[in-house]
Amino acid sequence: MTTHIEAKLEDIAPTVIMPGDPLRAKFIAENFLENAKLINQLRGALGYTGYYKGKRVTVMASGMGIPSMGIYSYELYKFYGVQNIIRVGSFGAYTDKIDLYDLVVVKNSYSESRFAIEQNGNKEKIVDSSAYLNDKILETSIETKTKLKYSTIHCSEAFYKENNQFKEIYNEYGCVGCEMETFALFHIAKLLGKNAACILTCSDNLVTKEETTPQERQTSFTKMIELALNSSLKL
Repeated sequence: MTTHIEAKLEDIAPTVIMPGDPLRAKFIAENFLENAKLINQLRGALGYTGYYKGKRVTVMASGMGIPSMGIYSYELYKFYGVQNIIRVGSFGAYTDKIDLYDLVVVKNSYSESRFAIEQNGNKEKIVDSSAYLNDKILETSIETKTKLKYSTIHCSEAFYKENNQFKEIYNEYGCVGCEMETFALFHIAKLLGKNAACILTCSDNLVTKEETTPQERQTSFTKMIELALNSSLKL
C-alpha cells in the first residue's frame, strides 16, 4: 500500500493498461478481462486485475493531468514492481489530416511543463516513449490490421486555451494533437528504467471543430483498448 494506492503488492500485474478516466478502467475490466478483481478504489482511481486471453494484466486509472499521472506511474513503478505501463486515452487533433477515432501511437511527448524540472532537475521539453513497447504495439497493429499513426504529441497543462497557439506547436514540433498525461509518464519511466507507451484515439479536432460525446469517449474507443491488450500478450 502507498499513499495513493491501497492494493497489495501481489494484486498488481507487471503490465498496467492505464486510462485517465476511472470509468474507462471499469469499462475495460468489465468488458475485456476475465475474473477481474477490484484492487484499488482509493481516491476514486479505480484499478482492476484480471486475465486477457490467459495473460494477467492490471487496468488502472491515472486521473487527469501531469501531476496525477506522475504520482500513479511513480508509485506503480517504484513500489509495485510494474515494468510496463501503456496509457490509453483521447486527444484533440491539431491538423485536419486526422479524423475522429483515428489512432496514434505516441513516439515522444513535447510539453512546456516544469514537471521534470521540479521532479529531478531535468530541463528536457521532449521525452521519448519506450522503443521496446512501441515495437510490440506496432507489430501487433500489423498483425491485427489496425491502422494508426506514429507521431509526436503535445502534453499540455491547460485543457481550455484562449488562443490558437496549437498552430505554432504543430508547425514547430510536429505535434499532431494534444493530451495531458504522456510527458509525466514517459519521464517517470525513463527516470526509473521502466517501459512506457501510449495509444490515443482522436476525440475532437481543433481545426475542423468535430468532436465526440463524453459517452463515446468513455465506451467507444475499443480499438485502442484491444490494441493495448493484444500488445500486452507479447510482454
